[in-house]
Amino acid sequence: MDQKELIQKIAQLESFNDQLLAELQSIDTLARQLGFTDGLTTLKSAAEELIKIQDEENPPMTGS
Repeated sequence: MDQKELIQKIAQLESFNDQLLAELQSIDTLARQLGFTDGLTTLKSAAEELIKIQDEENPPMTGS
């Protein structure tokens, strides 16, 4: 890659990063509106806890 191609690639990556940040901010706002006090952080914790409870209630079957 020459310098021009690298500059173009950097610009594409910066644009993609901006889009991802905007999406994360949007999801964080929605989570807060739904009552997750700390937005995505709280939503993630709640999802992990639900998965843990589900796993405890439905342990994988072993052996045959």
